Parts: sequence; C-alpha cells; structure tokens
Amino acid sequence: MTVHVGLTQFLVVSAILFSLGIFGVMTRKNAIMVLMGIELILNAANINFVAFTRFGLMNLSGQVTAVFVIILAAAEAAVLLAIVLNMFQQINTVNVDEVDKLKN
Repeated sequence: MTVHVGLTQFLVVSAILFSLGIFGVMTRKNAIMVLMGIELILNAANINFVAFTRFGLMNLSGQVTAVFVIILAAAEAAVLLAIVLNMFQQINTVNVDEVDKLKN
C-alpha cells in the first residue's frame, strides 16, 4: 500500500504551522516565544516553496528560495538573541511589554 501525499496535504500542514506561529507571536509576552513563533511562520513559508517546486513547474527556484529563507531565519535569530540578551542584561527580564524601560 502506497500513500500519495499531494499538494493539498502540504498546504494544510503549512497553514497549521502558519496559524500556530501567528498565535504564538500575538499571544506571548516572552521574547523567546515570539522568536519561536516567527520561526514557525518562516518554516510554513518554506514548506510552501518546496511544495510548489515539487508539484509546479518552478524547477529549482522554490528550493533556492527556501534555502535563502533558512539563511535569513538564522541571521534573524542571531540578531534577535543578541537583542534579547542585551535586554535581559539591562532590565533583568525578557518580557516584551517591558521593553519601553530601555529608553531610560
């Protein structure tokens, strides 16, 4: 028995990941959790790129774009973690609601 995974299944998984990422970004106050939500959103976009490459006529451009998004996500994570560490060093919290205390 073979299981055929079609474009619809890829898009459903991508939509679920994207929805969970948006939910995580909108409801969390912890900066690390917001970063994890952003990563989920970027992974959902990567699934879409690879799925449309597999089932469409895009050749390898979707996979190249997915690799670019992975590189961009790694750079974004490094910069955001540096900001979070600086925020923790200055105000001893990673709560994004208290970022305005850094103005003082």
